[in-house]
Amino acid sequence: MTIAPKKLAILVGGGPAPGINSVIGAATIRAAVEGVEVIGVQDGFKWIMHGDISHVKDLTIGNVSRIHFRGGSHIGIARANPTLDKKHLENSVTSLLRLNVDKLITIGGDDTAFSALKVNEMAAGRIKVVHVPKTIDNDLDLPHGIPTFGFQTARHIGVEIVKNLMVDAKTTSRWYFVISMGRKAGHLALGIGKASGSTLTLIPEEFPGDEIKLSHIVDILVGSIIKRLSYGRTDGIAIIAEGLVERLNSSDLAELEGIERDAHDNIRIAEVNFGEILKLKVQERLKDFSIHTTIVAKNIGYELRCADPIPFDMEYTRDLGFSAAQFILNGGSGAMISIQGDRFIPLYFNDILDPKTNRTRVRLVEPSSESFYIARRYMLRLNRADFDDPHELAKLAATAGYSVDDFQKEFYYLIENDLLYRHIEAGSVLFDISDSNTAYEMIDKNLDEDLTGIGETNIHPE
Repeated sequence: MTIAPKKLAILVGGGPAPGINSVIGAATIRAAVEGVEVIGVQDGFKWIMHGDISHVKDLTIGNVSRIHFRGGSHIGIARANPTLDKKHLENSVTSLLRLNVDKLITIGGDDTAFSALKVNEMAAGRIKVVHVPKTIDNDLDLPHGIPTFGFQTARHIGVEIVKNLMVDAKTTSRWYFVISMGRKAGHLALGIGKASGSTLTLIPEEFPGDEIKLSHIVDILVGSIIKRLSYGRTDGIAIIAEGLVERLNSSDLAELEGIERDAHDNIRIAEVNFGEILKLKVQERLKDFSIHTTIVAKNIGYELRCADPIPFDMEYTRDLGFSAAQFILNGGSGAMISIQGDRFIPLYFNDILDPKTNRTRVRLVEPSSESFYIARRYMLRLNRADFDDPHELAKLAATAGYSVDDFQKEFYYLIENDLLYRHIEAGSVLFDISDSNTAYEMIDKNLDEDLTGIGETNIHPE
């Protein structure tokens, strides 16, 4: 009896990210050169977890050789989760075996990585499994400085969008609240905000404790608007990580009616309309100070996910796809692919599990890092210098229509509950520079002379 040659299957889970097609193309070409037949399992685990093996696509050098230029996924994508039901996990393994697959490359984020881990365990050696980390959130537990693919493209496109919004905000004297994707971590929001020089960026990692009060977020935004007004500017851009929603305290979360969850039990943040909620709350809070500001809420994320990859991600993902195929062809299994210092390094599933959650670890922004400290120095928001300098405090209080004491009572808690200042006091941040508003003060002096409000020799957020 002739035994049919075994196949390599490629599957994509989670949400789209620029560079998926480049991984698919590179892995397919590498395997095909070795005479291995490659198939694409369409729509992630959606069909095979129910025993349906009809949704597959043959992948050949001819039909993948130029797909690396394009965004999206050549074989579709889905968030279907086979790990919730043991039968679905068994069906996934059985379906792959029925397709004569003995090698599987999964492409996805932390949820798909966990699914790959469980498939690898269930297959018990019958199918070799390797995972390629993908997410524009940049939150998979790769070594420091190693991005997840798609992040650089998403940041690049995000900055281009924000750059245009800055001009609109300045032209029309309004604020934009830009909600950026990033379910657990603030890497994308901070990357966009820092690169674009936005007025301020808010991420979950900068708040102490497990829960965040909505009023705390609102007051940071209100404080920034008041401070901006005190320097004669009625416009601004706030980049806000959507992951703040998942950290909201239970009472605030309960007010958000009709919250949906996906197959991995994650809140469907896109359905919450967080930007509009913040807009309403901030405008209500500004009424306390008799301030009216036009605010526009803008979500960016879907515009980023299926963008054509920039050259960085095209090259990076070709390396990842080649390495994934070569690793699995050499008999490797149970690992996530990484490129570190131009070298391929497998990160084995058992080594990257979080013992508390038994899932792959999530990489967060480190609020004690110099990189975050620098980002904060470029933001225009209430800082310690505002309360230490009596002249600055008086100006802010006058803008808000409050006495100095009342303004301090309203907003000083923001400084007391700011993780960055706690890290500075603990000596965790190597840079130790006193807060200063000198750059912002130059805005006042340059407003009449410089239509952009930016003096060439001064650095401050737009």
